[in-house]
Amino acid sequence: MSGQLKNVNSDYKKSLLAGLDLFHGVRPDDVQTLLQECDRRDLSAGELLLSPGEKNENVYVVLSGELNVHVGSPDSPVLATMEVGACAGEMSIIADRDPSAYVIAAQPTHLLVIHKDILWNMVDASHEFSKNLLIVLSERVRSHNNFIAASIGDWRKLEKHATTDALTGLGNRHAMEESFPREVNRCLKDDLPVSLIMVDVDNFKPFNDKFGHVAGDRALSAVAHILGKQFRPRDLLVRFGGDEFAVLLPAVSVKEAVIVAERVRVAVSGGTESSDDSLIQIPIKVSMGVAQIDSHGTFESLLKAADAALYRAKDAGRNTVSD
Repeated sequence: MSGQLKNVNSDYKKSLLAGLDLFHGVRPDDVQTLLQECDRRDLSAGELLLSPGEKNENVYVVLSGELNVHVGSPDSPVLATMEVGACAGEMSIIADRDPSAYVIAAQPTHLLVIHKDILWNMVDASHEFSKNLLIVLSERVRSHNNFIAASIGDWRKLEKHATTDALTGLGNRHAMEESFPREVNRCLKDDLPVSLIMVDVDNFKPFNDKFGHVAGDRALSAVAHILGKQFRPRDLLVRFGGDEFAVLLPAVSVKEAVIVAERVRVAVSGGTESSDDSLIQIPIKVSMGVAQIDSHGTFESLLKAADAALYRAKDAGRNTVSD
């Protein structure tokens, strides 16, 4: 690159620099001497320019070709493409840290190489260059913020999927392990009762074998729908796994929880007048175990007690509630 701008007229130098983000509006005479101290680098397609863990001391301006930006690994999807006029490497110089991404030539690419010492001299030599550098930095920060925001959105989607049962739309066991202990501890702290209902679909395996997995999934979804309509908004309902559900009832004693559970059992079994609230068209019944935490209990002890009550309901002939 050295000497490239030395013997050309002012208009040509101005048009040449105008196409480069850092030099838009910069008077060629203000930076000509400094430009002659810069180098040029040629990359072949696929050649690595910048990478995390490798110190960088230059800003690279794309004269021709393209650079691709990858985050995480060189094999990750392309995050951004830098075309003619764009620059790379300025963030690592300003922040005095290693690059945060992999920058790779997308095709044969020619670069203007500005060492950091020359960069700061250009800042001193030209007000327009300083302004352009600030614009480039602000756009880069905005781009990073957009990437972070998108990543957070993706993370939240993944988090939701990690705590949501795909079939029923209810929380899953992972959600239960996060939310139930927190609510139990809150009730204990406020000296409030808290009860747990374990729900098991009776003879679900024979039903599944007889009617098929599609019918089985529809039955579980229907049970989940009824359960969702029978409990209060503050009650915590999850699909515990397979054909089991769990419901935490804050500020509800075991005596009250048994009454609630019996009402729910009747609704599921088709004993309600509204067909919307029952499975009258499907031969499904449920067994339910109810327990209340004691003053020195934990969520684990409450779960164990409710599970034991559920087995007593099964041993009593199913389609019943036990505490």
